Amino acid sequence: MDTVGLWSLVRFVHVAGAALWVGGQLALSLVILPLARHLFAPEARDRFTAAAGRRFGMLTGAVFLPAQLATGWALAWHKGVTWASLAEPGYGRTLAAKLALFAVVMAAAGGHGIAHAKGHAELARILAVVSLVGSLGVVLLATALPPT
Repeated sequence: MDTVGLWSLVRFVHVAGAALWVGGQLALSLVILPLARHLFAPEARDRFTAAAGRRFGMLTGAVFLPAQLATGWALAWHKGVTWASLAEPGYGRTLAAKLALFAVVMAAAGGHGIAHAKGHAELARILAVVSLVGSLGVVLLATALPPT
């Protein structure tokens, strides 16, 4: 049996971070927010959901995003990915699509926070859905990449 090497650990951190990010989005959307709507009065619900969103956003900015960027860059470097290779069929184009979709997801997530803070509830909701669906797309594209 092979031992767990450095690159297995780097990939583990990358995959675990993605799982926590997408799992957190799903937990908020499918469990926490519906329960808050059912159990809390409107004012308490709004305070609770805003606090939960802020905490998830802080964790994203402080932990998830830096971990994903650092480990993703390291894995790409280890695999020998170059800017030119991102245009090549197969691995390169799949990774390029994953990176582009990840950028869209991060922009939508950031936009969601801004829209929510400015009281634009409908726009915030749309951006939350874009972020969640895009995150699932990132995971789908990631599963198409061979292990490094």
